[in-house]
Amino acid sequence: MRIDLIVSGFGGQGVLFAGNLIAYSAMLQGFEVTYLPVYGPEMRGGTCNCTVIISDKQIASPLVKSPNFLIIMNYPSFLKFVPRLKKGGKVIVNSDLVKPEDVKDQIPKGKGNFYFVPVNSLAESLGTPGLANLCAVGAFYKITGLFTKEILEKALKEVLSKGKMQFFEPNMKAFEAGAKYIDEVRNSKGKRSKS
Repeated sequence: MRIDLIVSGFGGQGVLFAGNLIAYSAMLQGFEVTYLPVYGPEMRGGTCNCTVIISDKQIASPLVKSPNFLIIMNYPSFLKFVPRLKKGGKVIVNSDLVKPEDVKDQIPKGKGNFYFVPVNSLAESLGTPGLANLCAVGAFYKITGLFTKEILEKALKEVLSKGKMQFFEPNMKAFEAGAKYIDEVRNSKGKRSKS
């Protein structure tokens, strides 16, 4: 088992935090992991990304050229990374900033599975618009099943600095909202296929 993940979006969307949290959760679950943030001069407002490799075997290099999983938080990231997706890969797309109808012609046929998740709207519905990144992490958790919710909670407590523990509950609610959205999408598809 191996996941080569790139998380990408605008600076200020919590992209690096999301990648770090996923990596830490996978490590606590017992996997080999690497986490490589890409810092640039455009940190706030421009695009930024990080790579996370999760494997049950030793990882030789932290670099990812052809990811098999993407978390895409904005349109420039969609344009940059979707062409690099491995065939059969999976993509979580922030559908509030990347509308499915706007990019349907840019998704290569048979390239992978795309999950359009309105992470901004989900976070805003909780009164925490800055936690769209945790909604995306929740979607990743539900799609992959790589780690348990209890492990994620433990990782979140570790990743949040001691002075920021007041954000633990809001972060968990955003995480749960993203996971619930994937469940609802799967349930609605199941109902349609039966009818």
